[in-house]
Amino acid sequence: MSLLGLAACGGNSPEETGPFAGVSGPEVVNKALTRTNGVKSLRIGLDMTTSDGRVEADFATSLGGDCTGTMTMGGTGTMEVRKTGGTVYTKLDEALLREQSKGEPKADVDAAVELIAGRWMESKASDPDTADSIEFCDLKVLLEEFEAMDNAARKEGPTTVAGKPALRLTEKDGKETFTIDVSAEDEPYILRLTARGGEEPMTMDLSDFDVPVVVEKPAAKDIVDLEQ
Repeated sequence: MSLLGLAACGGNSPEETGPFAGVSGPEVVNKALTRTNGVKSLRIGLDMTTSDGRVEADFATSLGGDCTGTMTMGGTGTMEVRKTGGTVYTKLDEALLREQSKGEPKADVDAAVELIAGRWMESKASDPDTADSIEFCDLKVLLEEFEAMDNAARKEGPTTVAGKPALRLTEKDGKETFTIDVSAEDEPYILRLTARGGEEPMTMDLSDFDVPVVVEKPAAKDIVDLEQ
């Protein structure tokens, strides 16, 4: 998994207690990767800094392809996405529309904002122009990041994530440090991944494992007819 750098040495604390006592750091991470990879749905929250700016996302997504969530790009505006079957509904706020329309004539931008801002647009999931908006809807691809592998995670001790008890593990890859928080109750899901010290620092939170994803189709009156 690219998010879990390969370095350092696995380790245990001889005084530790709990479900992972006596289990090495690499074994804990592989158990967590395998369990997380086996879910049929989950919720993912992402906060990442990229070369194009900050990206924030919060999506509930399923192996069936249905998803619902929001995405903020560059901190300038928000897009809401709903995907059900082969149909995608997207809604952009005024701030994002104006950011994406920079350089265009003001009259054209104002007209687009009046027509589209705050209203749903309907498209096909197979439309190439839709790909970027539904990247968090492909759970199969997302789960490929959570395949068990050789790793060298070190146990750092107990922590909490969203109020849930967890075990924190770390790995280093050059200047970059990866932190993996694994649930210490019920199933050993990965609850949080962080990367610091690299070119794209990020925090990824995972929750709602195997909770069905329910997508509500927007009301017809709230969908703008772009053909007209």
